[in-house]
Amino acid sequence: MQKTYRSIFISDVHLGTRDCQAEKLNNFLKNNTCETLYLVGDIIDAWRIQQNKWRWKQSHTNVVRRVLGHAKRGTRVVYVAGNHDEFLRPMIPYGFSFGHVEIHNQIEHIGADGRHYLVVHGDLFDGITRLAPWIAFLGDRAYDIILSVNSKFNWIRHRMGFGYFSLSQFLKHKVKKAVDFIFKFEENLANYCKKRGFDGVICGHIHHAEIKEINGVAYMNDGDWVESCTALVEHHDGRWEIVTWTRETDNETK
Repeated sequence: MQKTYRSIFISDVHLGTRDCQAEKLNNFLKNNTCETLYLVGDIIDAWRIQQNKWRWKQSHTNVVRRVLGHAKRGTRVVYVAGNHDEFLRPMIPYGFSFGHVEIHNQIEHIGADGRHYLVVHGDLFDGITRLAPWIAFLGDRAYDIILSVNSKFNWIRHRMGFGYFSLSQFLKHKVKKAVDFIFKFEENLANYCKKRGFDGVICGHIHHAEIKEINGVAYMNDGDWVESCTALVEHHDGRWEIVTWTRETDNETK
């Protein structure tokens, strides 16, 4: 049964990469509609073009068609550029858009609860990306290696009768704690929003879905569509929720 929300926020899809969960995202967009769809950065992974590791599948095209289809049927679609699709950023001051899709670096969302939220990818507040881009690049390559190892690791687990274990998600969560401690990504975002008078922030970038409060500011991260397959949704009554999607087809159980 199709669900309708006031707003849906997704980020870090990384279309064009081998590990993008495009089938699940396409199924999610098929079964969930909204008044406003926010694409909160890193939807397309242009870094892979530079590395000559572009992996574009039919399922990736299907996601683009699904998004444009929503826009054509009246959904407001807002694309907030991230660091992996930063090729869009120079075009933003000139009012660039495509297929009824708005392009922004950051944008304000007024919730059903009347609160004002900053919607931004978040990379400019990441100490690693902002202070040492070469370290961020190395981390991206390392994550690819971990994903590859994880696939082989789980093949062995499957042969032995054990269930799936996300090694890369486990390691990334551990690394995330260290990175947050040093660079205070979440605190930087929250403090920035507080100074600008926002009640909250909605972001992506670190691939870790979460809803919490930091220094009186609502912090919401919509996660990713590489492993966790999560979206942040706003209900019409003002409630916020993180939805984890597991279905690739409608024959599967959610």
